[in-house]
Amino acid sequence: MLPSFLIPESVIREAGTGPELSLGPSQGGLLILTLGITRIIEQQSLDVSIWGSADNTDWGSKPLLSFPQKFYCGTYQLLLDLSQHPNVQSVRAKWQVNRWGRGEGKPLFGIYLFAQETKAQAISKTA
Repeated sequence: MLPSFLIPESVIREAGTGPELSLGPSQGGLLILTLGITRIIEQQSLDVSIWGSADNTDWGSKPLLSFPQKFYCGTYQLLLDLSQHPNVQSVRAKWQVNRWGRGEGKPLFGIYLFAQETKAQAISKTA
């Protein structure tokens, strides 16, 4: 049920997958996804993607949407139009992390990902 966290505020150090979120009445709707990066160390990157499923078993071979690769703290938003995927009943987030350079080899990020439903009219008025 929305609004809800796809990734609750967490410290991550390796790749992972968030919990499944049932869309309920938001199925086929328009979602605003807010990615917050609250903690980061230098020389690392974060890739976050959103996956959809009709049955909570098959998550497909490619994501519904991916955030551009991130390197810095900040708040980033993307719009996910599920009208192009009417059979999707649940969504979840996956992330990959990478670290290079000197120092400890393990990445460190503080992140959260929040999903909320919006209406097309609200988007068109701000555009």
